[in-house]
Amino acid sequence: MANKEKNTDQLIAKIVEGIEDVKGQNIDILDLREIENTVCDYFIICDGTSNTQVGAIVSSIQKTASKALQEKAWHIEGTENQEWVLMDYVNVVVHVFQKHIREFYDIESLWGDAKITSIPSNY
Repeated sequence: MANKEKNTDQLIAKIVEGIEDVKGQNIDILDLREIENTVCDYFIICDGTSNTQVGAIVSSIQKTASKALQEKAWHIEGTENQEWVLMDYVNVVVHVFQKHIREFYDIESLWGDAKITSIPSNY
């Protein structure tokens, strides 16, 4: 079990690094482990300013996780319009939004019981 958590922590760190590398904004990590019947252990949510930046964030996450940990997303959807891209790494699901789409769906509020860690932007 400890090895799974270590791998998950490393994956989260690399996903956040991938987001930050291309200046993704408003990064939140939702810890869902204490909530019953969740599809994964963590959500990572961030936003970009345009469909181009959303695509760049997704690409950066893929490259960073793959290069450092040989991790590939099990499933990715939403790449057609780049407004909301979901990347499923099984234990960690990443949501990359355009800001207005994130505000509209406000999925953080749907998981109000989750422990949320916000990563401050360094830019």
